Amino acid sequence: MKKRKLSHYNQSGAASMVDVSGKPVSSRTAVARAYVAMPPEVIAALPKNKKGDPLEVARVAGISAAKKTSELIPLCHQLALSHIAVEFRLEEEGIEITASARTIAQTGVEMEAMTAAAVAALTIYDMTKALNKAIEIRAIHLLEKTGGKSGTFRRKLAQ
Repeated sequence: MKKRKLSHYNQSGAASMVDVSGKPVSSRTAVARAYVAMPPEVIAALPKNKKGDPLEVARVAGISAAKKTSELIPLCHQLALSHIAVEFRLEEEGIEITASARTIAQTGVEMEAMTAAAVAALTIYDMTKALNKAIEIRAIHLLEKTGGKSGTFRRKLAQ
């Protein structure tokens, strides 16, 4: 098995942006998920929020954050995104957030999808914290990525 190493360090051990100039441009996608755990009464109050619909504000926040990922993550490349989507699924004890990103580039969009999911979750917290400060953001993770040299990754979900 090939020994893997962290890519964001140069030979001297200093932090370094990966040089992707020699990589071919390819279609790349990523899907990430986050979960906001909250009591059912907070979920029931979502449509009555006086700040506006928390899910629609979170959708816009997630999309905006994905577009600014390279400004937030120091060694992340700036990408021209083809598409960002942020979707929500209400559950009995929380909200599942799924963010997807797409580009045609020399590097992947995993960080953009994860940033969109994370900021959407933070926005939901911000807009509902007056009802319950114990709301939790959980399980921000990559579900899937396609494209590039490493190919496709799909997380195996527990049944």
